[in-house]
Amino acid sequence: MKVKATVLSENSVFSNLGAIAEHGWSVFLETDHGNYLFDTGQGKALLNNAKVFKKDLSSIKGIILSHHHIDHTGGLLAAVKAVEAKTVDVFAHPDLFKEGYLVRMGYKYIGVPFSRVDLESYGANFKFNTEFAEIAPNVYLTGEVPRLSDFEHGDTDIVQQTEEGYIQDQVMDDQSIIIKTEKGLFVILGCSHAGIVNILNYAVQKTGENRIHTVIGGTHLWCVSDEQKEKSIQALKELNIERLGVSHCTGFEVSMSLAQEFGQKFFYCNVGTVVKV
Repeated sequence: MKVKATVLSENSVFSNLGAIAEHGWSVFLETDHGNYLFDTGQGKALLNNAKVFKKDLSSIKGIILSHHHIDHTGGLLAAVKAVEAKTVDVFAHPDLFKEGYLVRMGYKYIGVPFSRVDLESYGANFKFNTEFAEIAPNVYLTGEVPRLSDFEHGDTDIVQQTEEGYIQDQVMDDQSIIIKTEKGLFVILGCSHAGIVNILNYAVQKTGENRIHTVIGGTHLWCVSDEQKEKSIQALKELNIERLGVSHCTGFEVSMSLAQEFGQKFFYCNVGTVVKV
C-alpha cells in the first residue's frame, strides 16, 4: 500500500501563494484504492486550497470525520456537494450530531453546523461505526479508542448539552485513520481527544504491526498540564516513531518541545504539506 496525504486545512500556511489557513484540519488522502477526504476544516479553506493544490474533490470515494467539532466538520456540506457521484459515503461515529459547546468561549456551539437531513439531501450516505473498522484494504478507522493511560485526560472546557444540562464531553466519537504500509503504520490523527498515546498503542494492538512509520495531525497537547505534556512526549519517544508531523491543536510550545526531542524525525504539518509513505 502506497499513500499520499496533502493537508488542505490547518492553522498555518507558509510559502504557498493563494492558499489560506484557518483553525481547522483536513487532509486529502490518495491511496491504491481511491481518494478520501479526512475532515473538512471550518469550511473557509477547503475549496480554495483544493484548487490551489490541484486536488479534485469530485474524485473522492468517501469522507471520513474524526469527530463532531466544527473545525473538522465545517466544510462537510461543501465537500458533499463537490463529489461527482450522486451519493458519497461519510464515515463517522454515531455521536456526530450531538450538541457540543466550548466553555472558554462563553459556551459557544462547536458542533456540526448542518443538519443530517440537509446533508443527506445533497447525497451524504452516513456510515456510522464505534468499533475498529476496515473501510478499504489496509485502511482502518479506530472507532472508539480505549482510554487506558493514567496521564491522558480530556479537555474539561468541552461540554455537551443533555436533558439534564451541560456535562463534560469525553469526545468518545474521536477516531483516527490507520493505514498499513510496507514501511509500517501511517496514522492520521484528528484532534487526539482519546489521547495520542492511547491511539497509537491501540493502532499497534489492532493491526499487529509494531512499526509506526509516520504520524500526522493534531495532538491536543496545547491545553493539558505540564505533567501530561512531559509524560506524553516520553511515551511517544518510546514508541520509536520514524516521522512525527504535528499540527492544529498541538500548540507552539509543545511543537518546539517535540522538535527538540525528535530532531530530524519531526516536522510541522501545515497547509500544503505533502506526506508520502
